[in-house]
Amino acid sequence: MTVQEDTARPDAPVPDPGARPRESHARAWRGPGWGFLVKLAIMAVINALGVMTVLAAYRAESWIVLGIAAALVVIADVVYFTKRALPLKYLLPGLVFLFVFQVFVFGYTAYIAFTNYGTGHAGSMEQAVDAALIQGERRVDDSPTYPLSVVERLGEFGFAIVDDDGDVRVGTATEPLAEVDGAQLGSSGAPTEVPGWQVVPRAELLSDPALQEQAISLRVPVSDDPNDGSVRTRDGTTGAVYLSTLVWDPDAQTITDTATGTVYAATDRGSFVADDGTRLPAGWYVNVGFDNFVKLFTDTDLVQPLLMVSLWTFAFAAVSVGASFGLGLLFALIYNDPRVRARRVLRTLFILPYAFPAFMSALLFRGMFNSEFGVVNDLFFFGADINWLGDPWLARFAVLWVNIWLTYPYWFLVCTGALQAVPGDTLEAAEIDGAGRWRRFRAIILPLLLVSTGPLAIASFAFNFNNFTIIYMFNNGGPAIPGAPYALGATDILISAIYDISGVSGGAADYGLASALAIIVFVVIGAISALAFRQTRKLEEYQ
Repeated sequence: MTVQEDTARPDAPVPDPGARPRESHARAWRGPGWGFLVKLAIMAVINALGVMTVLAAYRAESWIVLGIAAALVVIADVVYFTKRALPLKYLLPGLVFLFVFQVFVFGYTAYIAFTNYGTGHAGSMEQAVDAALIQGERRVDDSPTYPLSVVERLGEFGFAIVDDDGDVRVGTATEPLAEVDGAQLGSSGAPTEVPGWQVVPRAELLSDPALQEQAISLRVPVSDDPNDGSVRTRDGTTGAVYLSTLVWDPDAQTITDTATGTVYAATDRGSFVADDGTRLPAGWYVNVGFDNFVKLFTDTDLVQPLLMVSLWTFAFAAVSVGASFGLGLLFALIYNDPRVRARRVLRTLFILPYAFPAFMSALLFRGMFNSEFGVVNDLFFFGADINWLGDPWLARFAVLWVNIWLTYPYWFLVCTGALQAVPGDTLEAAEIDGAGRWRRFRAIILPLLLVSTGPLAIASFAFNFNNFTIIYMFNNGGPAIPGAPYALGATDILISAIYDISGVSGGAADYGLASALAIIVFVVIGAISALAFRQTRKLEEYQ
């Protein structure tokens, strides 16, 4: 039977003349498409970054970060390579950023608040032992001088020395000296080529002060036992063995000073303490429970300055919001009157302070309020010697004035928009009923304004409660409170006090105490905001 005869059979299907001809599977499949390829490339980058983070956390033995990074990578792969999790494809990026930059940061801050992490307690016990031994080290009397070269591998520096037997041994700060084969020596006797390492040229070492400092501060342990000492160099060409007068006993958890015989025992507070109460500077961080929170309320040297800072913080935030809101509302009422000419030009001039960066304005006013050459004394007080930045109350007044000058344009804009949204027929009805200007403002305009500006006022209070920029840039929280620890000042607010206690600006750091104070500030702001938002609901009855 031919093909023509087969198609002519009565039971054969009649082809639709308008239907498109069927294509083979080879021609119908057009590939994954550009969208899938772009998604694949993005996910490849995310997975690579995730693997790098996991490896870095593994090397640093940061198991929490390792677990979080691995979990986020797995979740991202599951969400973006399956069809069932379609809504999460849009929610996951925001959730990840929320977790990493909010939840994780707050959780880690809470964790630090229950430790003694800070100056002298910034590492593990092993690191504290190494630091203590380094602080008490001296050159071994019978130590020979070894020819030495500085070597580098993958950004890590080390020493290559030639020992008494003529063998080349290489080590770093974390890896003790180990013998290598195939090294070549130069005319000075120091290694010039070391397999697997790059020898730093002598000329480069002598011409780079930073590299010299790094080589001089480098200590390469002789063996795994820290009591065997470390190799150090003074000039980058020769080295010797240095041994600490302190001896570490890992079984008894003690460090003994061989020069004096004093024994320092490890305590549960992360310090090595002797029987007479003296302690070594090097310590490690441990969990201390609620000690940091108790210290904030019981330490006699800290309670009074912190109380002054706390009261000033509330006053600064409340006055800043109240005064700037009142001033902005006043100007909004004035320049919302159609009888005022050139209103647009004047509104533009009044919002200029809002257009400048706050930190630049604070620095500018810092110079203007200077008692020696500031224009405030010269132009407004006839050259009087008024110490605006040195007197506590004058400094508080000055920083308040600067903050109000910076923030009132915001309320001027908000109140202008709110006034233009007030129903005109309501005001006309009140005027017909005989209500005067003050009555209309107090009974109609202000309540309607507070409905829309109340939440903004709460947010502004929280912002000024933590307005670190204006305090730090204007006068760094000064003048100092006499006898206060951590360099606390009269214009410091709680957030800048946390900055001072953390030691970022210099001096001793107490991250545990700073974190505890940060947690308290968070709770206070949260409680005030919750109560304030509940009160603002009562204003909705005016709508």
